[in-house]
Amino acid sequence: MELLRGILMFTTAATVVCGVLSGCADKNSPMHSIENPLPTDSLSTSSEISDMFSESSENAEEIGSFIITLYPEYAPLSCENFESLVKEGYYDGLIFHRVWEGFMAQTGDPTGTGYGGTEEEITGEFAANGWDKNTLSHTRGVVSLARKNDDYNSANSQFFIVLSDDYVNTLDGQYAAFGKVTEGMEVVDKFVTVEMTDGGDRVPTRPTVPIRIEKAEMIADDEEGHHRAEFKMTIG
Repeated sequence: MELLRGILMFTTAATVVCGVLSGCADKNSPMHSIENPLPTDSLSTSSEISDMFSESSENAEEIGSFIITLYPEYAPLSCENFESLVKEGYYDGLIFHRVWEGFMAQTGDPTGTGYGGTEEEITGEFAANGWDKNTLSHTRGVVSLARKNDDYNSANSQFFIVLSDDYVNTLDGQYAAFGKVTEGMEVVDKFVTVEMTDGGDRVPTRPTVPIRIEKAEMIADDEEGHHRAEFKMTIG
Protein backbone atom coordinates (compact mmCIF):
# COMPACT_ATOMS: atom_id res chain seq x y z
CA MET A 1 0.00 0.00 0.00
CA GLU A 2 2.82 2.39 0.88
CA LEU A 3 4.60 1.48 -2.36
CA LEU A 4 1.45 2.23 -4.37
CA ARG A 5 0.99 5.52 -2.54
CA GLY A 6 4.60 6.43 -3.35
CA ILE A 7 4.16 5.61 -7.05
CA LEU A 8 0.97 7.65 -7.24
CA MET A 9 2.57 10.60 -5.46
CA PHE A 10 5.58 10.55 -7.77
CA THR A 11 3.39 10.35 -10.90
CA THR A 12 1.13 13.12 -9.67
CA ALA A 13 4.08 15.26 -8.64
CA ALA A 14 5.71 15.00 -12.05
CA THR A 15 2.49 16.07 -13.74
CA VAL A 16 1.81 18.78 -11.22
CA VAL A 17 5.26 20.33 -11.44
CA CYS A 18 5.14 20.47 -15.22
CA GLY A 19 1.60 21.78 -15.15
CA VAL A 20 1.50 24.13 -12.21
CA LEU A 21 4.93 25.68 -12.23
CA SER A 22 5.78 25.46 -15.90
CA GLY A 23 4.73 26.01 -19.45
CA CYS A 24 5.95 23.07 -21.43
CA ALA A 25 5.70 24.50 -24.93
CA ASP A 26 7.23 27.53 -26.63
CA LYS A 27 8.29 30.79 -25.05
CA ASN A 28 4.76 32.18 -25.31
CA SER A 29 3.40 29.41 -23.11
CA PRO A 30 2.26 30.30 -19.62
CA MET A 31 3.77 29.02 -16.43
CA HIS A 32 0.58 27.03 -16.35
CA SER A 33 -0.97 23.71 -17.26
CA ILE A 34 0.09 22.21 -20.58
CA GLU A 35 -3.11 20.18 -20.81
CA ASN A 36 -5.44 23.14 -20.42
CA PRO A 37 -3.58 26.46 -20.33
CA LEU A 38 -6.64 28.58 -19.56
CA PRO A 39 -9.58 27.96 -17.23
CA THR A 40 -12.49 26.17 -18.88
CA ASP A 41 -15.27 27.75 -16.85
CA SER A 42 -16.88 31.16 -17.51
CA LEU A 43 -13.49 32.86 -17.37
CA SER A 44 -12.98 32.03 -21.02
CA THR A 45 -10.35 34.60 -21.95
CA SER A 46 -7.27 36.02 -20.32
CA SER A 47 -8.73 39.53 -20.53
CA GLU A 48 -11.82 38.47 -18.59
CA ILE A 49 -9.65 36.95 -15.89
CA SER A 50 -7.46 40.03 -15.73
CA ASP A 51 -10.45 42.40 -15.57
CA MET A 52 -12.07 40.39 -12.80
CA PHE A 53 -9.08 40.77 -10.53
CA SER A 54 -7.76 44.15 -11.66
CA GLU A 55 -8.98 46.25 -8.74
CA SER A 56 -9.29 45.76 -5.01
CA SER A 57 -12.80 45.23 -3.69
CA GLU A 58 -14.27 47.45 -1.00
CA ASN A 59 -15.36 44.24 0.71
CA ALA A 60 -11.88 42.74 0.76
CA GLU A 61 -10.94 41.26 4.12
CA GLU A 62 -7.50 41.93 5.59
CA ILE A 63 -6.06 38.57 6.59
CA GLY A 64 -2.66 39.70 7.86
CA SER A 65 0.83 39.53 6.44
CA PHE A 66 3.67 37.11 5.93
CA ILE A 67 7.41 37.70 5.78
CA ILE A 68 9.78 36.15 3.25
CA THR A 69 13.43 35.92 4.29
CA LEU A 70 15.89 35.83 1.40
CA TYR A 71 18.91 33.51 1.21
CA PRO A 72 21.33 34.79 -1.45
CA GLU A 73 23.93 32.22 -0.38
CA TYR A 74 21.81 29.72 -2.34
CA ALA A 75 20.45 31.82 -5.20
CA PRO A 76 21.92 35.33 -5.42
CA LEU A 77 20.43 36.29 -8.81
CA SER A 78 16.98 35.10 -7.77
CA CYS A 79 17.16 37.10 -4.55
CA GLU A 80 18.41 40.22 -6.32
CA ASN A 81 15.64 39.99 -8.92
CA PHE A 82 12.95 39.45 -6.29
CA GLU A 83 14.14 42.28 -4.04
CA SER A 84 14.34 44.68 -6.98
CA LEU A 85 10.74 43.90 -7.95
CA VAL A 86 9.53 44.35 -4.39
CA LYS A 87 11.26 47.72 -4.11
CA GLU A 88 9.71 49.03 -7.32
CA GLY A 89 6.23 47.96 -6.16
CA TYR A 90 5.82 45.34 -8.86
CA TYR A 91 3.89 42.90 -6.65
CA ASP A 92 1.51 45.48 -5.19
CA GLY A 93 -2.05 44.61 -6.17
CA LEU A 94 -1.23 41.24 -7.76
CA ILE A 95 -3.18 38.11 -6.92
CA PHE A 96 -2.24 34.53 -6.11
CA HIS A 97 -3.71 33.12 -9.30
CA ARG A 98 -3.07 29.45 -8.51
CA VAL A 99 -3.52 27.72 -5.19
CA TRP A 100 -3.11 23.95 -5.00
CA GLU A 101 -3.94 22.67 -1.52
CA GLY A 102 -1.13 20.55 -0.11
CA PHE A 103 1.30 21.66 -2.82
CA MET A 104 1.86 25.35 -3.54
CA ALA A 105 0.47 28.88 -4.03
CA GLN A 106 1.70 30.87 -7.04
CA THR A 107 1.73 34.60 -7.83
CA GLY A 108 3.74 37.28 -9.63
CA ASP A 109 1.72 37.59 -12.86
CA PRO A 110 0.13 41.03 -13.46
CA THR A 111 -2.44 39.49 -15.83
CA GLY A 112 -3.58 36.95 -13.26
CA THR A 113 -3.61 34.24 -15.93
CA GLY A 114 -0.24 32.52 -15.67
CA TYR A 115 0.87 34.04 -18.98
CA GLY A 116 2.36 37.26 -17.61
CA GLY A 117 5.48 38.39 -15.83
CA THR A 118 8.48 40.59 -16.38
CA GLU A 119 10.15 40.59 -19.78
CA GLU A 120 13.55 40.08 -18.21
CA GLU A 121 14.35 36.46 -17.46
CA ILE A 122 17.11 35.19 -15.18
CA THR A 123 19.43 32.22 -15.07
CA GLY A 124 18.00 29.23 -13.23
CA GLU A 125 19.96 28.72 -10.05
CA PHE A 126 19.42 25.02 -9.43
CA ALA A 127 21.35 21.79 -9.88
CA ALA A 128 19.74 20.66 -13.12
CA ASN A 129 21.01 23.89 -14.67
CA GLY A 130 24.55 23.42 -13.37
CA TRP A 131 24.18 25.51 -10.18
CA ASP A 132 25.15 23.17 -7.34
CA LYS A 133 25.26 25.83 -4.63
CA ASN A 134 21.50 25.84 -4.21
CA THR A 135 20.84 23.24 -1.54
CA LEU A 136 17.80 25.00 -0.09
CA SER A 137 15.22 22.23 0.01
CA HIS A 138 11.59 22.75 -1.04
CA THR A 139 10.05 22.13 2.35
CA ARG A 140 6.90 23.83 3.64
CA GLY A 141 7.20 27.61 3.51
CA VAL A 142 10.07 27.73 1.04
CA VAL A 143 9.74 30.28 -1.79
CA SER A 144 10.92 29.39 -5.28
CA LEU A 145 10.78 30.76 -8.83
CA ALA A 146 8.37 29.35 -11.39
CA ARG A 147 9.64 28.72 -14.93
CA LYS A 148 8.74 27.11 -18.24
CA ASN A 149 9.39 23.40 -18.26
CA ASP A 150 11.44 23.46 -21.46
CA ASP A 151 13.59 26.45 -20.49
CA TYR A 152 15.70 26.43 -17.35
CA ASN A 153 16.45 30.13 -17.76
CA SER A 154 12.88 31.41 -18.14
CA ALA A 155 12.15 32.51 -14.55
CA ASN A 156 10.87 36.05 -14.14
CA SER A 157 8.54 37.61 -11.54
CA GLN A 158 6.40 34.54 -10.88
CA PHE A 159 7.13 32.67 -7.68
CA PHE A 160 5.46 30.04 -5.54
CA ILE A 161 5.26 29.21 -1.84
CA VAL A 162 5.46 25.52 -0.95
CA LEU A 163 2.58 24.39 1.26
CA SER A 164 3.84 20.97 2.37
CA ASP A 165 6.89 18.72 2.46
CA ASP A 166 5.41 16.20 0.02
CA TYR A 167 7.19 17.34 -3.16
CA VAL A 168 10.74 17.86 -1.91
CA ASN A 169 12.23 15.12 -4.07
CA THR A 170 10.49 16.37 -7.20
CA LEU A 171 11.20 20.09 -6.81
CA ASP A 172 14.72 20.05 -5.38
CA GLY A 173 17.35 20.60 -8.05
CA GLN A 174 14.72 21.58 -10.62
CA TYR A 175 13.57 25.00 -9.35
CA ALA A 176 15.40 27.95 -7.80
CA ALA A 177 14.46 28.08 -4.14
CA PHE A 178 15.62 31.45 -2.84
CA GLY A 179 13.75 32.25 0.37
CA LYS A 180 11.31 31.09 2.99
CA VAL A 181 8.20 32.35 4.76
CA THR A 182 9.66 32.77 8.24
CA GLU A 183 6.68 34.57 9.78
CA GLY A 184 2.98 34.45 8.96
CA MET A 185 2.69 31.02 7.35
CA GLU A 186 -0.74 30.84 8.99
CA VAL A 187 -1.77 33.68 6.68
CA VAL A 188 -0.64 31.71 3.63
CA ASP A 189 -2.61 28.72 4.92
CA LYS A 190 -5.78 30.83 4.71
CA PHE A 191 -5.46 30.83 0.92
CA VAL A 192 -6.75 27.27 0.71
CA THR A 193 -9.97 28.23 2.52
CA VAL A 194 -11.09 30.10 -0.60
CA GLU A 195 -13.35 28.20 -2.98
CA MET A 196 -11.49 27.17 -6.12
CA THR A 197 -12.64 26.65 -9.69
CA ASP A 198 -11.09 25.01 -12.74
CA GLY A 199 -7.64 26.38 -13.44
CA GLY A 200 -6.60 23.74 -15.96
CA ASP A 201 -5.19 21.35 -13.37
CA ARG A 202 -6.33 17.97 -12.15
CA VAL A 203 -8.01 19.64 -9.20
CA PRO A 204 -9.57 23.13 -8.92
CA THR A 205 -6.76 25.65 -8.37
CA ARG A 206 -8.10 29.05 -9.45
CA PRO A 207 -9.49 31.12 -6.55
CA THR A 208 -13.04 32.34 -7.15
CA VAL A 209 -12.28 35.55 -5.26
CA PRO A 210 -9.00 37.49 -5.34
CA ILE A 211 -6.26 36.57 -2.88
CA ARG A 212 -4.44 39.86 -3.23
CA ILE A 213 -1.07 41.32 -2.30
CA GLU A 214 -2.12 44.76 -1.11
CA LYS A 215 1.45 45.82 -0.40
CA ALA A 216 4.89 44.21 -0.58
CA GLU A 217 7.87 46.01 0.89
CA MET A 218 11.35 45.35 2.17
CA ILE A 219 11.68 45.51 5.95
CA ALA A 220 14.57 45.30 8.44
CA ASP A 221 17.04 42.45 8.02
CA ASP A 222 16.96 39.50 10.39
CA GLU A 223 19.62 38.98 13.06
CA GLU A 224 21.88 37.19 10.56
CA GLY A 225 21.67 40.00 8.03
CA HIS A 226 19.30 38.31 5.60
CA HIS A 227 17.03 40.70 3.73
CA ARG A 228 13.30 40.33 4.29
CA ALA A 229 10.08 41.31 2.53
CA GLU A 230 6.64 41.70 4.09
CA PHE A 231 3.50 40.92 2.07
CA LYS A 232 0.22 42.36 3.34
CA MET A 233 -2.74 40.30 2.13
CA THR A 234 -6.47 40.54 1.57
CA ILE A 235 -9.14 38.13 0.37
CA GLY A 236 -12.22 39.23 -1.54
